[in-house]
Amino acid sequence: MKRLLVLLLCLVLFTCCTGCGGVFVAAAWNGGGITQSANGLVVIVQFSSVSSSGGFIFVTFVTFDQNGTSTMFPFCGDQRNQFPMEQNVTANFTPGQPCNQIVSIVVSPH
Repeated sequence: MKRLLVLLLCLVLFTCCTGCGGVFVAAAWNGGGITQSANGLVVIVQFSSVSSSGGFIFVTFVTFDQNGTSTMFPFCGDQRNQFPMEQNVTANFTPGQPCNQIVSIVVSPH
């Protein structure tokens, strides 16, 4: 049931984001869970730590812009070198809390 709700949420986000010109987010089964994608022009990359299970973990916050709409995604670890500023990037990741695990990164030619 939980997986069905996640898929439904992804479908709603996909419909909303593509309908209003927002950042594209897609989802697909990868055998062990859901892999999502986000893409757009990288406009902000911020490295920080967040509280998690009584401790702290490092998180890279990346803000994508697509057609004037910005969306931020948290990725686990120091991923700053994966997201070049002012480049179009597609990030494939497994969603998680408090951050997403990167599966692959594709930087499009500028």
